[in-house]
Amino acid sequence: MTTLSDGLSDGLSDRPHRAAGRRATMSDVARLAGVSIKTVSRVVNDEPAVHPETASRVLAAIEQLGFRRNLGARNLRRGSTTGTIGLVVEDVGNPFYSELNRGVEQVATSFGRHVLTGSSNENSERERELALEFCARRVDGLLVVPAGTQHGYLVPEMRAGTPVVFLDRPAGDLVADTVLVDNLGGTIEAVAHLAQHGHRRIAFLGDGPGIFTASERLRGFREGLVRAGLRYDERLVLLRTPTRESVADAVDRLLTGPDRATAVIAGNNRVTVHLLRALAHVTPRPALVSFDDFELADLLDPPVTVIGHDVGRLGRAAAELLFARIHGDDSPPRKVVLPVHLLPRGSGEVAP
Repeated sequence: MTTLSDGLSDGLSDRPHRAAGRRATMSDVARLAGVSIKTVSRVVNDEPAVHPETASRVLAAIEQLGFRRNLGARNLRRGSTTGTIGLVVEDVGNPFYSELNRGVEQVATSFGRHVLTGSSNENSERERELALEFCARRVDGLLVVPAGTQHGYLVPEMRAGTPVVFLDRPAGDLVADTVLVDNLGGTIEAVAHLAQHGHRRIAFLGDGPGIFTASERLRGFREGLVRAGLRYDERLVLLRTPTRESVADAVDRLLTGPDRATAVIAGNNRVTVHLLRALAHVTPRPALVSFDDFELADLLDPPVTVIGHDVGRLGRAAAELLFARIHGDDSPPRKVVLPVHLLPRGSGEVAP
């Protein structure tokens, strides 16, 4: 995974010119090697008809100066690709997005491309900055997990020929290719599972209310209650950015008192991890179903029941759709919804 913070240059070396405090140019290489710029160009592009001794001098100068050719400009002149695609995610440090990135890379590698990845940190301005920066670097296509709801800024890029696919969440104000998971159906299934095990007071703890996945999973929670013949109680629902403190506070509110919840649906893997910490000393433990699987979930006591889905498949499906567009598919925008499934492991089967 190559992140934007790796400091990729626009084709020149990231190392400064040792003599002048600037990046080396082809002219600098030519002067140091005592050859013409055309000769340097032939060596850089691995063209024939350069004497081996001359080529050695040029390569030594390139090494000394840290020169790196401008691949973007070279590819644009030739009318070919830049060999890269951009991927904007919420947080590359979240295992969910690491797995998603891996799926994207698997497809990109099969097409001979590299993936440039950056984190929006759930900030719409940061998302816009990253997306436009990738476009400025002439990526062949762009994958975006949107942090905001305004994506008109991408219209000029799309009209100029850069295909864009949104994944995990749709664009807010743009009709574009989108790959999602079944957020609604997954939460309906979680409610049904807990209701079948006798729970009538089921809480839902989700991410911020402005996030598409959180709102869709809440919608599934409400519909699941209706199907199970249970009453929706807004006192058992909390949507907020998950932190250790906010989830601990939610546990105090939801799991104490005579009307406490006997079961909890955690809206994503980050919520679940914070929730498990907060539940460490809670007795009796509520039943728990997590939307999204996570590492070691099956080794806890009790193992965590999850609404699972193949995150790598999400990345692969989005990348495959992107490369179809890169290679000329001009059919109407598509919406792909991938299935989820409940994995009963123990925590979701605890009696009230």
